[in-house]
Amino acid sequence: MTRPDDSTLSEHQLRRVRKEALRALEESGALGVLPTPIDQIMAVAQVEEVHEDVLNQDFLTRIRSELGGTGATLKRALGKVLGLFDARSSQVFIDRSLYVAKQSFVRLHEAAHGFLPWQRPMYSVVEDCGDSLEPEVADAFDREANVFAAEVLFQGDRFIEEAAASKFSIYTPIRLSKSYGASLYSSIRQYVAKNPRTCAVLVLDPPEMREGDGFVARLRRPVQSATFTEMFGVGNWPEKFTPNDDIGAMVPIDGRRASRPRAIELTDLNSDRHECVAEAFTQTHQVFVLIHQVKALTSTTIIMP
Repeated sequence: MTRPDDSTLSEHQLRRVRKEALRALEESGALGVLPTPIDQIMAVAQVEEVHEDVLNQDFLTRIRSELGGTGATLKRALGKVLGLFDARSSQVFIDRSLYVAKQSFVRLHEAAHGFLPWQRPMYSVVEDCGDSLEPEVADAFDREANVFAAEVLFQGDRFIEEAAASKFSIYTPIRLSKSYGASLYSSIRQYVAKNPRTCAVLVLDPPEMREGDGFVARLRRPVQSATFTEMFGVGNWPEKFTPNDDIGAMVPIDGRRASRPRAIELTDLNSDRHECVAEAFTQTHQVFVLIHQVKALTSTTIIMP
């Protein structure tokens, strides 16, 4: 099932969270330091990470029982818990089975719950999971924490400004991800979401092979730049792709990691066709299809007498 966006904020919310993220970078001495020293961010957030691998079901059961069903937990995870913030003890717990880069984002997400001054007083315990960090159950505080984590991890606009100096390509955020200590997913998402170009990235699940040479790759989430959404709208993507369609034909299979850029056409909200260029990359557990608009294919011809 396609996951809705989990980082949309109002202009007021966005300005407020960005201001707090900059304050965290400045007060921690992390502004301009790559990769962002997360320990310093957590220190100014006055939260302490518990490094032991204790985030298991027994631990969660004990934490929940301590709250006694009094409603003191603002939010409880619906799935596997990736991170937990205990405001009572100012402690953060992280799932150690996550990729290192994913752990970095989760640590900053949990630190946000402690740092954002309007959030911390609201919490006793908050559990964050795959069903609360990203999809539809994400409430306003989760969205704010996601944006805070991205702003701190990517040093405000530094990432997108550095990317703008390079060729527009899927490999630009992949290359920069190493300097910023970020996952490919977060880096590609940041690259598109803040890009002034008319572009989008489709994040697909790994292709499910079918009999013969066929497969189905289901859409996990689309991420669009502001100008792309203005031109093409939202929610117009198919839920799945196959080798028989233009985008599905780009999905790398048989051990390939990428597909070369190729031309495709998209139709905008005014039913005008646009020439676009798409390219794909995979690191096996998800596929990224980066698309950007090149030019309009429709035009008005004026015949002079």
